[in-house]
Amino acid sequence: MTPSRDIAGLIDIMARLRTPVTGCPWDLEQNFASIAPYTIEEAYEVADAIARHDLGDLCEELGDLLLQVVFHARMAEEQNAFAFGDVVEAITRKMIRRHPHVFADKDGKLTPAEVKGAWARIKAEEKAERAARQPAGKAAPSSLLASIKAGQPSLTQAMALQRKASSVGFDWNDPRAVLAKIREEADEIEAALDRGDAQEVAAETGDLMFALVNLARHVGADPDLALRGTNVKFERRFGYIEQALAAQGRTLQDASLQEMDALWEEAKKTEAVVPAG
Repeated sequence: MTPSRDIAGLIDIMARLRTPVTGCPWDLEQNFASIAPYTIEEAYEVADAIARHDLGDLCEELGDLLLQVVFHARMAEEQNAFAFGDVVEAITRKMIRRHPHVFADKDGKLTPAEVKGAWARIKAEEKAERAARQPAGKAAPSSLLASIKAGQPSLTQAMALQRKASSVGFDWNDPRAVLAKIREEADEIEAALDRGDAQEVAAETGDLMFALVNLARHVGADPDLALRGTNVKFERRFGYIEQALAAQGRTLQDASLQEMDALWEEAKKTEAVVPAG
């Protein structure tokens, strides 16, 4: 086989990998559950490439993520549940339905807020239709938060919970109010440290992280991408410390905390400052 720009080629490769006897032994023994962690990992690697502004790597990581979709679709097709084409049809139908101002009413002029409102209304309609398709006697979730997926990463789940609560007015109106809550949570951690209660410290730390996600939401930042960006920055600055010490013929173990802190500040000063605007 030769590489192809046609999705059909990738679908065919996966079919051959999953063909009994002649396929790949590792691919053949996989199932939805065993592949799910790889799917999550690939999504994180896409986010990492974005945080590093590496478009070449992003192209490759998007391919890895696409492979995960093809893999799941192939396993579903083997069970006569659905195929890759059904996945594509379902998402195109959903996008067309959720953008009537683009695909249905081409003369419609909606503001971003109106688009967001229409999106929420249509999602609610879709949710009601899914509920109507449920077997008779199956109770619908009673909580507003019941639709939030429990298996997603904690930062993403926290953001989803807060957005859902905000939809009914349970929210702050000013990011500064969230800052006050962050200070309150930090004080509670300090009090728990003073009491020597490790379990309470852990619980209060979780509260602080939840408040930080809330701040990110209020200022329009994605908490996961923001943290990934900081991780990249930490690696870069720590690498500066290692290189500076190596230039002196020394190692990290040879340096004091004060020396490393001083080199950290040097690293911050050497970083390019992005012009405002």
